[in-house]
Amino acid sequence: MAQEKVQIEARKRIAKRASQEAGKILLTSFGQKLRIKSKGDRDLVTHIDQRAETAIIKLIRRHFPQDGILSEESPAVVSRSGFRWIIDPIDGTHNFIHQIAIFGTSIALEFNNQVVLGLIYMPVTDELYLAQKGKGAFCNGRRLSVSKRKIKEATVIYDSSLRLKKRLMFKCLDELIDKIFNVRMFGSTVRSLSYVASGKVEAEIEFNDKVWDFAAGLLLVQEAGGQATDFQGRPWSTDSKGYIASNQIVYKDIFKALKGGLQQ
Repeated sequence: MAQEKVQIEARKRIAKRASQEAGKILLTSFGQKLRIKSKGDRDLVTHIDQRAETAIIKLIRRHFPQDGILSEESPAVVSRSGFRWIIDPIDGTHNFIHQIAIFGTSIALEFNNQVVLGLIYMPVTDELYLAQKGKGAFCNGRRLSVSKRKIKEATVIYDSSLRLKKRLMFKCLDELIDKIFNVRMFGSTVRSLSYVASGKVEAEIEFNDKVWDFAAGLLLVQEAGGQATDFQGRPWSTDSKGYIASNQIVYKDIFKALKGGLQQ
């Protein structure tokens, strides 16, 4: 156990460096001419995504060559150490392309199939979010805590990829909308989950996120005193297909509303 803690601490230092190096690339490239490619239906990637990811992976491989890596834009690397890094170099790529300053870098660390460390760096605002399992959640060294607002006061961030599961997602939103104060869509999971963890909003609901989108952010919410589960109410994992992340007060109401929509 002591050795494991030492190993996590060493990786935490590199994760901080990697996220900030990637952030510099994003910040200096923001608003500049981009080379944009399509990965599929309305799924875009830029050469900056790839540059930032390369910088992160290069630093990790230099210090921890036996660690596994799962990253959005590169082939997976199998772990030989029990550790696996889960990386999204730019979460909010479409915002980045359109010069909307809502994007960031997500780096999570998994040990023996459990996420133990999560970092989010928002370069425009120079916010470094850090969560370590059992040790709390912080932004630039300041401890974070989810809000204590109730459901009628709740701001809920909703999945913006409505086109992927139109009927289901509109049914769930219809079940929820009259119970809460308002709805937001930011187009960036790292921004949304960092706001939940900071107590600025009460919940985020996602149907279609990938693990590199949410691994760091859900740990952040959990360590800030929030709750994060899949749509069946099971604790979230890297295999989760859809999730609710919220403060403890609104969770039951949101879960109940979504259950109504999912069962119709």
